[in-house]
Amino acid sequence: MKSSKNKVYPKVSVIIPMFNVEKYIDECICSVLNQTFKNFEVICVDDGCTDNTLNYLTDYKDARIKIVRQPNRGLSGARNTGIRVARGKYIAFLDADDFWDPRKLEKHVYHLDRDYELGVSYCPSLFVDEQSKPLGIGQFPSLKHINAKTILCRNPIGNGSAPVIRKDVLSQIAFNDGKRSWRQYFDENLKQSEDIETWLRIALNTQWKFEGIEEPLTFYRVNASGLSANLTNQFKSWQYAINKNSKKHAWFFEQFGSLAQAYQLRYLSRRALQSRNKFQALKLIHQAIWTNWRILTEEPTRTTLTWCCSLLCILPNKVYSTIERLTMRTIGLLQKRTTA
Repeated sequence: MKSSKNKVYPKVSVIIPMFNVEKYIDECICSVLNQTFKNFEVICVDDGCTDNTLNYLTDYKDARIKIVRQPNRGLSGARNTGIRVARGKYIAFLDADDFWDPRKLEKHVYHLDRDYELGVSYCPSLFVDEQSKPLGIGQFPSLKHINAKTILCRNPIGNGSAPVIRKDVLSQIAFNDGKRSWRQYFDENLKQSEDIETWLRIALNTQWKFEGIEEPLTFYRVNASGLSANLTNQFKSWQYAINKNSKKHAWFFEQFGSLAQAYQLRYLSRRALQSRNKFQALKLIHQAIWTNWRILTEEPTRTTLTWCCSLLCILPNKVYSTIERLTMRTIGLLQKRTTA
């Protein structure tokens, strides 16, 4: 990719926010450097690291790696900094505790290059544990015919390491909040649910298309600390992210808001199950069905499985864990079959 002054720019800018990730950064960086597609830059945003993360980066003698330092501003702030300095036509996000299949950039670049209406390309993700061991489950979302309702209710992108986005898309939805001197792409007031808010802003305010590719090319790490996070705060953050766009698009949220809330409560019920907070899981799944019973008709199998797992909370942990693994694998198989 060349500018008008014949400077050669990378086609893809890979943005890696970093905050105390010394345990994972090598695997993350290597998964980028081992890509079959080579025309990229790697922007590592030091978001106020206090551990040895930066010392690990000094071992890499690759001119494509750039380190940008800033005081801690959170994930949204680190991504925003990376976007502002990015030179690529396409922006790929990779959280520092996740990693990629070597073919990821090649597949997404091809996907975006052949469809000029496509703004956001994403893929399914496979879950791994803290030792990078596959868990046998993952996210296998819908891939085509994605609209704002799909994004609000089901968030097909799934996680922040899955999408590759045209930089023009992000420029189109940038905003100033009056509190900061810089333009934002991800809302820095959000510490959670910043992804869904950004994808929804794109879907509601632009004509760009969202579409996925079939291969699972992202490895998403399920951290024990993440599973035990405060689910009440997660739900409040999600509500704030959704409400941010509700005034401008009132008709849309009146039609789909309660359904999206039901899906979010069901998701949090599964998170509660994974962190062994079984009674909260039972409460959340009943709250989800009460909020909007349409989750029973739109996704009867997955909703029923979540409900059944919650009811089994009285079983011994060993028995329950076996049933949970079988259930999650069943859900994964159902996701693969329904992927379009």
